[in-house]
Amino acid sequence: SFLAEGETLTLSHAAGDRSMFARGAIAAALWVARRPPGEYDMRDVLGFGAV
Repeated sequence: SFLAEGETLTLSHAAGDRSMFARGAIAAALWVARRPPGEYDMRDVLGFGAV
């Protein structure tokens, strides 16, 4: 939430079901299976690289 005098702006997210999380986990597993041994995080999987 962001607060200012007399107002609040709130951003929220709700998942209708968990299948999208499973699809993301499978996609990440397939991505890392094609990579050489190393240390990766979700920035790598999503293509954001080092920030």
